[in-house]
Amino acid sequence: MANNGGFLSWNGTPQSMMRAAHVDRERTVDVLKAAFTEGRLGQDEYEQRVAAAYRAQTYGELSALVADVPQGPVPMQQPPLPQPYLAPAAFLPVPRPPTNGLAVASLLCGLGGLFLVVPAVPAIVLGHVARGQIHQRKESGEGLATTGLVFGWLAAVFWTLVVIVSVVGS
Repeated sequence: MANNGGFLSWNGTPQSMMRAAHVDRERTVDVLKAAFTEGRLGQDEYEQRVAAAYRAQTYGELSALVADVPQGPVPMQQPPLPQPYLAPAAFLPVPRPPTNGLAVASLLCGLGGLFLVVPAVPAIVLGHVARGQIHQRKESGEGLATTGLVFGWLAAVFWTLVVIVSVVGS
């Protein structure tokens, strides 16, 4: 596209050379009417410019008729470039907050506590700490921490009963 010192149309023609439509002439006449009403143009000058507006063939001719008044014809804008389709916000996936690592550790220790004695206590401690962090940091993993706590307490009760039964039974 060559730039000849002015605005260019979509096909590279300087905008002042673009052919004007009837609606462009009417807009120019409206600007001239406003200028006449505001006292910016006299009666004779107004009539001459209106007649010239109806004879005008290009944007450049129309612009020259209103160049010395506050408003001018609305220039033709370039057609908008095609935009990529963006899904409405309601259909976009909402980013999930990160999962608390201590909640995962609590669940794993709680499951391990069902088979071994040692992991039951860390499952309980990690579950309580994880729940506090989840509420404070707005993280996910509440269910994991709660499940780890439940398994931890079940394992602790189970292993406590096993120890009691084995001591009383001996």
